[in-house]
Amino acid sequence: MDWIRKLKPGVNKFWLDLLSGLMWSGVGIFLISLTREWVPFEGLGIVLAVRFAGVLLGLAIWYWGFSRLAKRNIIRIEAIASDKPCVFAFQGWTSYPLVAVMISLGIFLRVYSPIPKWVLAIGYVGIGQGLFLSSLYYYQHLWTGNDPGGTN
Repeated sequence: MDWIRKLKPGVNKFWLDLLSGLMWSGVGIFLISLTREWVPFEGLGIVLAVRFAGVLLGLAIWYWGFSRLAKRNIIRIEAIASDKPCVFAFQGWTSYPLVAVMISLGIFLRVYSPIPKWVLAIGYVGIGQGLFLSSLYYYQHLWTGNDPGGTN
């Protein structure tokens, strides 16, 4: 069984925090970039209204959802006893099925849903912005070394 442990891709906790931040930022930017052409240009007012609704939703998702999750994740990473935890421990193991469901739902909505793309854009911008803003907690933790504080 010792040979199995040798196969584990162990890394320093710094890399777990950095990988988490990069993943959250990257997915956030990706989701927002998907919506670039989803809002029909029928006037600047409509485009701005959809974007503004997405930004408001994103702030709510960040404040009441993803920021708490990111803070708990940073604390969880710091509490890992191993000096070289598995590289995949940047997310809790229970989060991986949720991520798979979210990816599947996103693909389904984008490809098969009868919901207009401009309506989906509000949700995609909201989730993307929430992820991106929450990723900043990982960078703050890397920069300062401080715990992110209590949950909101």
